[in-house]
Amino acid sequence: MFGFFKKRQHDKNNKKQLDKLGKNTSIPGKVIKRKAGALIEIGDDCLIEGVCVTETVGARLSIGNNVYIGGGTVLDCVNNIVIEDDILMAGGTLVMDSDNHSIHYSDRKKDLADWKNDFNHDWSTTNTKNVVLRKGCWIGAKCIILKGVEVGEGAVVAAGSVVTKNVEPYTVYAGNPAKFIKKIEKKDV
Repeated sequence: MFGFFKKRQHDKNNKKQLDKLGKNTSIPGKVIKRKAGALIEIGDDCLIEGVCVTETVGARLSIGNNVYIGGGTVLDCVNNIVIEDDILMAGGTLVMDSDNHSIHYSDRKKDLADWKNDFNHDWSTTNTKNVVLRKGCWIGAKCIILKGVEVGEGAVVAAGSVVTKNVEPYTVYAGNPAKFIKKIEKKDV
């Protein structure tokens, strides 16, 4: 019985963090908005088993309709992550639109203190670039999608891949770093 109340409280806490929650969407995962003023929108008919987190006041995390985000996946948004409709993202994946830390020791040596101080991090020292996952793409298990990447419509990223550059529409990419493997025949939906 306590599990029922715990689940209801979890759902309530997640919904408080959202600016938009679509119909028939379930979030057994977690939603974390570290700073007020960030925007998190999730469309209709989604299942979010991973963690959606925004780090800054201006962060924008947008998830379309009919999207699956697998357990253990982390969407870490400093600036802007867009996940369009009809996307499957397997478990254990990491999508991030920033380097998360400066490459310069003098800038990052105080990062831990910032995290301990209510996540009051100076993001101006960190490189960020938008991430866009286009309609109908499939991201395999344990992939890493890095800042500045666009995964094209209908594309497939094989399990365990590290995506550092754009993935063309209707192609398969795999590896570390992810490289073109083959084209996919486009079929009418």
